Amino acid sequence: MRLSLRPLPRSWRRGGPAALALAALTLTPLPARAAPVNAGGGHCAHLTQVRVPGAEHQRAACLDELTTAGTISSGHTDPADWAGLTPRDLAVPSGVPGIQIDGYFPDTSTTNTNNGWNHDAQFVMRLPDRWNGGLVVAGTPGNREQYANDRAIADWVLSRGYAYAATDKGNTGLSFYRDGKKPSDAIAEWNDRLTQLTRAARATLARHYHRPPSRTLVTGMSNGGYLVRWQLENHPGFYDGGVDWEGTLWRSDGPTLLNFLPAALRDYPAYAGGGEEADAARRALHAAGFPAGSEFLWPYHHKVYWDLTQRVYREELDPGFDGPTEAGTPFCAPGTPACDADYDYAARPDKVRRAMEKIALTGRIGKPLITLHGTLDVLLPISQDSDVYARMVGQAGRGELHRYYRIQGGTHTDALVDTYPERLRPLTPCHRTAFTALENWLTPGHRPPASHTVALPAERDPATLLNTCSLNAHTTAADLRRP
Repeated sequence: MRLSLRPLPRSWRRGGPAALALAALTLTPLPARAAPVNAGGGHCAHLTQVRVPGAEHQRAACLDELTTAGTISSGHTDPADWAGLTPRDLAVPSGVPGIQIDGYFPDTSTTNTNNGWNHDAQFVMRLPDRWNGGLVVAGTPGNREQYANDRAIADWVLSRGYAYAATDKGNTGLSFYRDGKKPSDAIAEWNDRLTQLTRAARATLARHYHRPPSRTLVTGMSNGGYLVRWQLENHPGFYDGGVDWEGTLWRSDGPTLLNFLPAALRDYPAYAGGGEEADAARRALHAAGFPAGSEFLWPYHHKVYWDLTQRVYREELDPGFDGPTEAGTPFCAPGTPACDADYDYAARPDKVRRAMEKIALTGRIGKPLITLHGTLDVLLPISQDSDVYARMVGQAGRGELHRYYRIQGGTHTDALVDTYPERLRPLTPCHRTAFTALENWLTPGHRPPASHTVALPAERDPATLLNTCSLNAHTTAADLRRP
């Protein structure tokens, strides 16, 4: 369901601090950790007073551990939400007591079954006892639910003293396109839901900590990265900055995944089949944007991602392509009626382009943004996504607000690093370095490194790569020739 965003009611603003939470933010340095917010009152002393403005339902819990080191066993996360996003051996920080609030905003769709609620627009907020004054908000990657970032993002920012809030974006699952009345309504709701969450989280923190957050940062990967871009273009006043982790690119004149995924569906079977047509098919895949050297990733993505992603997002934006059929025919051969392997966005009616325009990005960001993207991403190839978005930001005259780091050897999900430890590098530590660079950027007198390609180190020790990622490591010609 598409929601309408209205000013916060007076009852939410009573007493002053919540009103200040919506005012312009001060870009002051944050301490690493602050004193316990409930000093003198005991752990979670104000649990019964925690309220999320606008929530239809909420449930607050006092936890000894807000990270996944404790929430798995306490039942305050869902490992299925974040499965397949991070490396197996990623360290899990601990020692973060505080309050977790689970709940949902009014909505009519019911795809999210977390907490036994069967209700969309679910959210999670985590308020650490030792608060550094900052807030991190996130939307989820893919069509996952609100706990999807718990391992990749929430654990780390909570360990640094930030409060954290995440949304399920208002619809979840592979049939997300059923939400809304018109094409692109479901995706458009994602943007509104993150705005809604940000406003509510800022007001909640102002009430709970008796002062508004001194800094609000937005971050996310894949579809969550798209949300970061959109928020900083459309509601920059709510944020101090953001980190975009390989965000999805939507723009009416392309390129988008509806341009390059059909090419993958057409040409990959010929490449995989070998024979006389294989070399031509490989060249066609390279021309569509899938980078040379990424061939070892193609079988997995063909089986798991390419076909499904094309069909469900095409159904959301262009349901008329296959008539009464819902989300096409899986793995159909070119020439099959209404086959997504034959999809041609440029030839589709103008109404499809208008649907795309409702969710399109412009590059007109209003606050500092750091983008990182792996050079071996074969779900959202870098040349068809973040390379393009970086140019859009520059063409919009906002280049001074943007830093773009192309991470050599990174691919779309870090779980594949466990399968190919000698060929891939995880992006999770690069995200953490980028986040720290953003923090420093918001401190007067500090600027992050210029945009560049971050080299894959010559010593590819998997344990080292899992914990470090220097944004100062520029590529050389020799780096770029490495397999």
